[in-house]
Amino acid sequence: MLSRTIGRYLSWPINRLAALLAPTGVPPNCITWVALGLNLWAGILFAQGRFAAAGGVMILAGLCDLLDGPVARIQNRVSIFGGFLDSIFDRYADLILFLGLLVYYASVNRFGYAFLAGAAMAGAVMVSYAKARAASLVPNEDVGFWDRPERLALMILGALANRMPPVLWILAIGPNITVIHRIVHTWKQTKEVAPVPKPVAASTPVPSPLEANLSHGAQRASPQFFSRTAGRGR
Repeated sequence: MLSRTIGRYLSWPINRLAALLAPTGVPPNCITWVALGLNLWAGILFAQGRFAAAGGVMILAGLCDLLDGPVARIQNRVSIFGGFLDSIFDRYADLILFLGLLVYYASVNRFGYAFLAGAAMAGAVMVSYAKARAASLVPNEDVGFWDRPERLALMILGALANRMPPVLWILAIGPNITVIHRIVHTWKQTKEVAPVPKPVAASTPVPSPLEANLSHGAQRASPQFFSRTAGRGR
């Protein structure tokens, strides 16, 4: 996976930069907010057709996205909510970047490319959702290729080289194939693990349909789901 390769080569400089930034006391969540603001700026640049500038701003946003976790660990501010917030902002960043491309191509009457940007946007959101939802049901495994680091690296290269159309073709197809791959993988895993019904004791009151639905919703929203699927566990 590209994410592991990036982590291997950038871990030393990122940790050194985090060691310099952490003593300033800047909160890790503040770095997460800065990353979102930079991605918003990049989305506006995409909407204006300034692709090279957008690619440069995306590099800065990616740097902030890599820094918040190490800074949180050095400052001993690791929390479940931090990882949850980071994951939410990552989804917003994906939507903002592709929305900027969609606006630009629609404004220049290139509706085919605007459609590709919309398909790529859907794939970016669904590939992350499919991974998070599958992790709450079956053992979490890295299935498929098109996670966020791969998508962002390709977008940055396409923006800097001003070659976004072929990038959009790839991002409109590849992530959606990964979604299908994860659906099939989860289907196979759930078939192998059949649920075992629990016997109901005679003295145990049978819950009403409303109580059963509320209980089921509480289980789905348990903190374990966020701790297993959050991007940065701080």
